[in-house]
Amino acid sequence: MEELEKIEKLLESKADYEKDIERIKEIILSIKEKIKDTGKRKIVIRTTADRLLEIVEKTSNRVDVETLAKRLELPEGKIVKWVRILDKEGLLKVIQPKKPFEKISVEPLVAKRKRYPRIILTQINKKKYTLESYVIYVDKVPIYVSICKVYGEFAPVYEIELPTVGEATKAILSDIVEELPEVVELEAQEVLDIRRSAEVRRKFMTLVSDRILREFPEISDENRAILAGMLLHDVLGLDVIEILIADDALEEIIINGSLQPISVYHKKYGWLKTNAYVRDEELIYSYASQIGRKVRRQISLMNPIMDAHLPSGDRVNAILSPISTFGNVLSIRKFARNPWTIVQFIDPKLKTLSDEVAAFLWLCVQYELNILVAGGSASGKTSLLNTLCAFIPPNNHIVSIEEVRELNLPKYLHWNWTPLTSRAPGPEGKGEITIYDLLINSLRMRPDRIILGEVRRAEEARVLFEAAHTGHVVYSTMHADTAYQAYRRLINPPINIPEMEIASLHLVVVQYRDRKKGFRRTFEVSEVVTGEEVLEKPKLRLNILYRWRPRTDKIEKIGSSVRVFEEINMYTGMTEKEILSDLSEKRAILRWMLKNGIANVDAVGRVVYEYYEDPEGVVEIAKRNKSPKEIFG
Repeated sequence: MEELEKIEKLLESKADYEKDIERIKEIILSIKEKIKDTGKRKIVIRTTADRLLEIVEKTSNRVDVETLAKRLELPEGKIVKWVRILDKEGLLKVIQPKKPFEKISVEPLVAKRKRYPRIILTQINKKKYTLESYVIYVDKVPIYVSICKVYGEFAPVYEIELPTVGEATKAILSDIVEELPEVVELEAQEVLDIRRSAEVRRKFMTLVSDRILREFPEISDENRAILAGMLLHDVLGLDVIEILIADDALEEIIINGSLQPISVYHKKYGWLKTNAYVRDEELIYSYASQIGRKVRRQISLMNPIMDAHLPSGDRVNAILSPISTFGNVLSIRKFARNPWTIVQFIDPKLKTLSDEVAAFLWLCVQYELNILVAGGSASGKTSLLNTLCAFIPPNNHIVSIEEVRELNLPKYLHWNWTPLTSRAPGPEGKGEITIYDLLINSLRMRPDRIILGEVRRAEEARVLFEAAHTGHVVYSTMHADTAYQAYRRLINPPINIPEMEIASLHLVVVQYRDRKKGFRRTFEVSEVVTGEEVLEKPKLRLNILYRWRPRTDKIEKIGSSVRVFEEINMYTGMTEKEILSDLSEKRAILRWMLKNGIANVDAVGRVVYEYYEDPEGVVEIAKRNKSPKEIFG
């Protein structure tokens, strides 16, 4: 084996043995993975229909359906049906009888019609080294994934291997798909209703599975489930894209035209090529239209850009050619299936922020301070905002406003949470509901907290800061690399917010993403401090409280709070000593949750809820490190 040769060379060399040992461990792990997969891969599903096709291909002369029925021990009527389907698919040729008592006969085709799949999986024949391999199951379909270093490629390759289905079986399945309107009684409203997506998929799987069993009684339960899953992806899903979405290790999926391979962003390995290509540009457009219809959005040559989301919450952006030079583009940014929580962010394995900073942010949310989360693209702005929302007291009415639904609050807040999403105009240019419209309307709903997904336009920012200025608590995100840059963006064109309005903002939290190493950190936490008034206008400055140091990979305290402590004191009467004690208690609760593995969004939400109900009791449980059963029962 190639890997064993590498180990021998490393052992013969006189290099750095510690590094070599680590390298040898990696190679051995790769060998173990390959051995573990041996015999499990190359799943081939063949049915009696494939045996029928083999018999015909091995016969030099014609063979009648009666002979085929006897050899396969099947009713003659089923054989007639199958051969007509195979003839239609260009796999054999049916000869109609010329005399009254002659049987239908078939003969092999010298040149079969080529079947072009919608997603083409290329074979990697170059020299390659497997970095990692694993199996994922998508609707009971086993998918083998290998991440390989391929000789001559500029990036690692994400290689997908699907079960192989016999040609004749594929043809019969295609016929089943054509019969689906008669077999599966689904109304258009059911298919298009995003809220009933899971129910529709279950109904489809059950009925199609029964249909496959009637067609192939000899098929095993495992193979029947695999075929039903593949049909589900073909008819109601997005083919191989469904598989990529199901891989929890992937964060982003991009189809950059039909001539380029689908690319993905892997949490561990960064950007990867895949061995998958979409057949043509029309199919990419079809995927975008299919997604858009379910969320009442349209994409066309007149409206070539679409922002939408999947039933899972994954964000979808589509751009049609010629706006996109290389062809139609479809990008999917995956929505966390299990939303991030503050406990995961303080975990030493992730180290997004420290428990000290987390406790401080909790304090700010609890005492109704306005927060802006800034950062670059994919730096974790929305994720951090989502984690902070878990600290909102349950007796508050929350209104969230987004272009695409991304926030996911704990269940204990759902009863008083109104999530709103904007809507693009229809084909005639009417029916648009903008973020600005929703912001204006939200002020009529008596909200305690307003969450705006992202500040982008001047009119949205003005309404948001006006809401903050009139006593509403607001949270939002925006693109900026530092707190000062966020401040400059707000006061300058095109947003151009007066400083008097910005004075209502208390805190700016900045997120940072290291693209090379693939980690995210809270870069800095700054408070907006109002100084002496000049010509009746407040003079603002930023007081940096915490900042991340890349050399030590730690978030360090830079300065002491001025405004946050003053405002909490003003509205609660708490002294600085009492505020610091409150922070200490919150840190103890966060550490207790981390130590006891309480990291699920609803579990964290339950602890926060219990804390607001009985703060002394929860603090006592945390400080004494009691069992979580004390809270969860």
